[in-house]
Amino acid sequence: MKLFQQLLVAPAALGLLAPMAANAAELNINGVSDYSASSEVKSISQFSDVYPTDWAYQALTNLAKRHGCVAGSPSGSMTRYEAAALLNSCLGNVAQVNEEEGRLIEEFGPELAVIKGRVDGLEARVGEFEAGVFSSTTKLSGTTAFVMGGVDGVSGSEAVHFTYDTKIDLDSSFTGEDLLKTRIRSGNFGSGPFSATGSAALEVASSTSDALQIDRSYYQFPVGESLTATVGAVVRQDDMLGVWPSAYPSDSILDVLTYAGANAAYSLAQGAGAGITYAQDNLSASLLFVSDEGSDATQGVLTDEGSDDITAQLAWVGDNFTVAAAYTTSDGGNTANTANANDYDAWGISGIFNLDNGISLNAGMGWKTPEKENDASNIEDETTWSFGVVWSDFGAEGNDLGVAIGTAEGHRDDSGYDDPLAYELYYSMAVSDNVTVTPSFFSIEKDGADDITGGLVKTTFSF
Repeated sequence: MKLFQQLLVAPAALGLLAPMAANAAELNINGVSDYSASSEVKSISQFSDVYPTDWAYQALTNLAKRHGCVAGSPSGSMTRYEAAALLNSCLGNVAQVNEEEGRLIEEFGPELAVIKGRVDGLEARVGEFEAGVFSSTTKLSGTTAFVMGGVDGVSGSEAVHFTYDTKIDLDSSFTGEDLLKTRIRSGNFGSGPFSATGSAALEVASSTSDALQIDRSYYQFPVGESLTATVGAVVRQDDMLGVWPSAYPSDSILDVLTYAGANAAYSLAQGAGAGITYAQDNLSASLLFVSDEGSDATQGVLTDEGSDDITAQLAWVGDNFTVAAAYTTSDGGNTANTANANDYDAWGISGIFNLDNGISLNAGMGWKTPEKENDASNIEDETTWSFGVVWSDFGAEGNDLGVAIGTAEGHRDDSGYDDPLAYELYYSMAVSDNVTVTPSFFSIEKDGADDITGGLVKTTFSF
């Protein structure tokens, strides 16, 4: 920092000093306003108290001419505070002063100190105001999605629905390398086909009945150069994975097609959890657990009564491809040692291959084996898979075309089972940097029931 940047203040301090009838400790707001309208001293003739016969007057005149910091010739006197403001204006960006300039600084030192104190006080109050508005360690961002659409094939739900989902993210960092994530979410998706669990469940759907709920609360931080740890009271499986092995979709529609083809291995379990990821060069390895009932007083974390998921992932990230294998074991809180669909072991392998023309190919497959089978309840071995293509900048820069096919549910090796599939096509259009409009059409097959077809338009606002 230059010498006078520490001692002197901006020439705007001149506006704080006139008129000097005010108490020296008061802040002249009108003077600030008047001076801000003219960002520089126009002429020495506007000053009174330091007279043309004084050595300081002549020294200031020479200073002004030498540095070109004021216009015009001297004609009249100036106050000592005005002289100090002029001195600051001329020397504020000077790295080294001569003997005469040093004498001026010594002469007007008390006035310079008063000016500096006033402006420092103003800057402190501005800082307090900004800190009161929001923390300097935290960034706020969010999205709101409007979804308008309907389905055919679901009795009693053949109507147009208009719903919303809002996510507000508070990302805090205390060291520049850590992350404290808090997400608040609200939505009014009901219990029909367009919901988080309905027959045409959407990835964007949340059903909070318009209430604000904490959707994420976790802390992520580095441990050495290659390890990253995550711990949270409300954290989801994919928040702790080193790699998400799919670039499909870029704009999510059907929920069933967003699990990288391995729906049980990448179950996206959510609750209290912790995990650690090792990343070095192209290799990534993660180990984590999620306890769905971690906040429950009786079930707790990693207990026999609670539902716990443990996941291990090994991935390789190349220049234009990614491949990952995952293993998940879940107990579903099953203490009765009976057939339970959520008590299983699952494996998955998924990958991404990016072509040079902006096309991304995404494929994955998964296997699920329940701890106890029950054919009558359809609790048995299952396979899932999906294949999706995303074409970036299709038609216009920022627009994406996506198409995918995959299992509508886990396929079982049963006689007469018709292996239902899900299909979708979407086109994401970037209306601006903050608004995206995505029309989509989809179809979902159901075993032994009518197929579901539908369409929607999703408008996403980012802020």
